[in-house]
Amino acid sequence: MYVCVCHAVTDRQIREAAQGGARTLKDLRRDLGVTRDCGRCASCAHDCLQEANGNQKKPGKAMRKTA
Repeated sequence: MYVCVCHAVTDRQIREAAQGGARTLKDLRRDLGVTRDCGRCASCAHDCLQEANGNQKKPGKAMRKTA
């Protein structure tokens, strides 16, 4: 599935980037161009990246509570 239409980035490419060490949206932006233009893909790209990384959280980071 296309995640970033502006740069033709797919969820598969995001998974591959995660396997290559990408851990943040900043990494995806540097490596694939995600969020560089309109930014509408940021939420989906972030979700794909978290899924690819097994939803690992950084130690010491508190999770935000939602209402």
